[in-house]
Amino acid sequence: MRVLTVNVVEKLIPGPKETGLTAIDKRPQAGRVQVGKLGLTGDRVCDTKNHGGPDLAIYAYADEDANWWSAQLGREIPTGLFGENLRTEGLDITGALLGETWRIGAEVEVMVRAPRIPCITFQHRMQEPHWVRRFHQAGRPGAYLKVLRTGSIGAGDPVEVLSRPEHEVTIGVMFGRQEPEKMQRMLDSGVDLMDELRETAQRVAARA
Repeated sequence: MRVLTVNVVEKLIPGPKETGLTAIDKRPQAGRVQVGKLGLTGDRVCDTKNHGGPDLAIYAYADEDANWWSAQLGREIPTGLFGENLRTEGLDITGALLGETWRIGAEVEVMVRAPRIPCITFQHRMQEPHWVRRFHQAGRPGAYLKVLRTGSIGAGDPVEVLSRPEHEVTIGVMFGRQEPEKMQRMLDSGVDLMDELRETAQRVAARA
């Protein structure tokens, strides 16, 4: 399991939201990139209402999922096209548990926090019909990561899973069909959750 590329914003480009510009255009960086609590040095967030902050500091997407999309769409999915900060290899991001922790390289430690929710900026970027719906249906959302330990990362760095919490709610489960029993077991496990996801889990669990 390793990082293929580390990507930060190349330039701000026009987007469809009222913010005017978007930082979705990420490109791979040569050398090592510093990682702080709010993400990668040199990266930007324009829509601060819906993106960024400590819980959404880094967005990771698996090369295996990008290759799947490439076959589906009949086009290349170059690293950074989805706005991801990390393109990974050999790491099952969809199967990662909420609250799972990873070490990236020798220093950086992160926690899996949430699946990516597609928005109109992503639709605008891809220029594919019904992209938001198709992305949802495919169930390959990638994951947002919280930085627990700062440092530097670079292409080729190994990724090691340090811990996995005692529940069954993966990135894929949270993004897709949320079963009340699984949500309740996650809540009972005491895992650290974002407020928004905790509220969702409580609402779903109450249906049981």
